[in-house]
Amino acid sequence: MKTEVVVVRTGPSRSATDLTGEASEFVRGDGNGLLNVFVPHATAGVAVIETGAGSDHDLMEILEDLIPHEDRYRHRHGSFGHGADHVLPGLVAPSTTIPVIEGRLALGTWQSIVLIDTNVDNQERRVRFTFLPG
Repeated sequence: MKTEVVVVRTGPSRSATDLTGEASEFVRGDGNGLLNVFVPHATAGVAVIETGAGSDHDLMEILEDLIPHEDRYRHRHGSFGHGADHVLPGLVAPSTTIPVIEGRLALGTWQSIVLIDTNVDNQERRVRFTFLPG
């Protein structure tokens, strides 16, 4: 098993950050196996979606509709509506696994690996890449 943690700056606003380049570099030349991408945070998730054509922005808007940042959550610390951030991983899982074939991610043509972060209180995220050879 090979593993590495990368630090991602997500900034002061809710974001979808493309991790595909970092993930591709991590598995380059590793042969066949599985890549797991995991974010060890209670307020972030990892998605496999299309980016660059608006789907990433659409996802962020849908998440705001589903779990709005309002004063309705029992979890009440941090910025206004922060309880929504703690619900996020129930909808966007904190990890995903991608097949790796001959050292390359076996993603579809339009698929990207994206860190979803709605928590404006934490602008730096750790993401763990783990490659399991097969």
